[in-house]
Amino acid sequence: MSTEVSAFEAKKRLSELRRETERGKSYVILRRGKPVARLIPPQEPTSAPDLASVLASFREIRKRVPGTVKVRELIEAGRRV
Repeated sequence: MSTEVSAFEAKKRLSELRRETERGKSYVILRRGKPVARLIPPQEPTSAPDLASVLASFREIRKRVPGTVKVRELIEAGRRV
């Protein structure tokens, strides 16, 4: 479970909070009583996904999209909205 700290307190005690986070503790930083950020311990690095499987997934998704998709047209359509 995370400990809640105000933004002012987090700014004032950042070095201490960072040390505690390195030891496994996590914090939720609040601004005016609402959560705005989390300070959490780093996760162990995971291995990169296999590029071939990622490409195969994209190709599978692409097969489900009917017709051709032109990225430039999508960009322009988004700008008109």
